[in-house]
Amino acid sequence: MVKLFQHTFKYEYNWDSVTLAFWLRYPNPFASHVESVDVIDRYVDPKTGSLRTTRLIMKRGVLPKWGQGFIKNPEAYIIEESIINPKTQTMITRTKNITHARVMQVEEWQTFRVDPNNREFTQVKTEAKFVSKFGWGLTEKLEGFGLKRFTDSSLKSRKGMSYILERIREKQLLRGRKLMNVYSI
Repeated sequence: MVKLFQHTFKYEYNWDSVTLAFWLRYPNPFASHVESVDVIDRYVDPKTGSLRTTRLIMKRGVLPKWGQGFIKNPEAYIIEESIINPKTQTMITRTKNITHARVMQVEEWQTFRVDPNNREFTQVKTEAKFVSKFGWGLTEKLEGFGLKRFTDSSLKSRKGMSYILERIREKQLLRGRKLMNVYSI
């Protein structure tokens, strides 16, 4: 059996700020488990003008007691692929674990777009799939654990993005004040 997750969320920030925050979201106080983020590949697609990026993210987690017999190292590597199209103001991301995939594969898709009800806001649709082929009667338990953990961490992830968005807003306000001071001389 496969477990699924779906959620739509709105940031009260414009699309440019939200997509910038996506790239700057680590480190933040809500993601202390993220150890490193490395860009593997990045290029502009000449046909669409879209920026395509592949990153490798290393995270450390805490395993439940019942999972410690299956996984020796709680370190996990995640591959993140993204396509950002400034013309259509959409960003699509896909992440999936490349370690521990024999126990459970977690795949997440996110679509960032201008909110159709308010162009100053950004809508983010998140979908995730949890698949375990572990067997031994543990498939359901593993997928349920993955879904619960993902649901809990989604809230932390949004808090982390909001934290970064506030830092961006503060920098923009500070930059605006400096420019006003230059013009008032």
